[in-house]
Amino acid sequence: MSAHQLVRDDVQKAPEPSAPSKVTGVAVAALVVDLIGIALMLYAVKLLRDYNHDNAAATVVGVILVLISLYPLWPTIQGFLGAGKRAKLLADKQLVAARRTAARGREDAAIGVGYGAAVIIVGGVLWLAMTSEGAVADTFLRVDAWRQSFDELIHAFWINIWVAVVSFILVLIFGLILAIMRMLPGRAGAPLRLIATVYCDVFRAIPAIVTVLLVAFGATLAFSFTQNWNIAWLGVVALTMTYSAYVAEVYRAGLASIHPSQGAAARSLGLSYSQTLRAVLVPQAVRRMVPPLMNDFISLQKDTALLSIAAIPEVLQVAKLWESKLYTLAPVTLAALFFIIITIPQARFVDYLINRDAAKRAGG
Repeated sequence: MSAHQLVRDDVQKAPEPSAPSKVTGVAVAALVVDLIGIALMLYAVKLLRDYNHDNAAATVVGVILVLISLYPLWPTIQGFLGAGKRAKLLADKQLVAARRTAARGREDAAIGVGYGAAVIIVGGVLWLAMTSEGAVADTFLRVDAWRQSFDELIHAFWINIWVAVVSFILVLIFGLILAIMRMLPGRAGAPLRLIATVYCDVFRAIPAIVTVLLVAFGATLAFSFTQNWNIAWLGVVALTMTYSAYVAEVYRAGLASIHPSQGAAARSLGLSYSQTLRAVLVPQAVRRMVPPLMNDFISLQKDTALLSIAAIPEVLQVAKLWESKLYTLAPVTLAALFFIIITIPQARFVDYLINRDAAKRAGG
């Protein structure tokens, strides 16, 4: 007797398959969200044209935004069509096809909700920027202020760039020295381990802005040989002192992530501690350390703006001068845009490195 004959249909009937979930509710929600987004975008575009006195550029931008806001209606309509097909297939007892159609209809309706919500967000931001007769735009987004201050700001931003690059090169060197000091073995290395530990703890505890103030204004008083330095170099010293403490921990974590057997095997082959670090541990740890080191570099780039408190003529300092001259924060917004432009590609590169490393580990 086969297994399916053990329970006869007249004793226990097979359960009836359930009907697929309804699509109409999700489609209606998508339609409501889409209509709210379109209405909000139309109102925001009106405010945009009023603020720009109905000029051609504002009109073109407004038309493009409205057309984009209409896109979510397409998947929403597909969701309603899917609801109708589902009902028809159920009436014809085509349960499997009805399930497929319902799933696709719910997916289309969900897409309509997602894109409609995005339109609401964009329209809301535009409405916020144009509200109160463009007060927000006048405060942060004045194009004429950007045009007037651009040349000076872009030249000042070069100081931020070279300070960040030079500081990070020094940070990589000094941070590695600190990490090695913290990992020295035995009683002979105990004093150096203590010094490196205290340094890292202290400079991770002190805010970077305090370090910049102490170095920029105190170094010239305490060390006479620094009086002839370009003050930007004092900013390099301050940022190096702060970020070396963080990068040292990145190095130490990367080296500690290598299995102890690697170091033990190298030492058993007769390699010294320094040779083991150089030839065995560091090469394996580099791949794991690159993403967090890149994140630290991004943070260091942003913290170069702290040099403005020491009157170093970097981009924020110059933007503040233009702010007081034009009575608008638009130059400061332009300075922020400079940082965004150079930071986002680096952030995406970090994501690429992380995903590539994860793919290699999964493949291995």
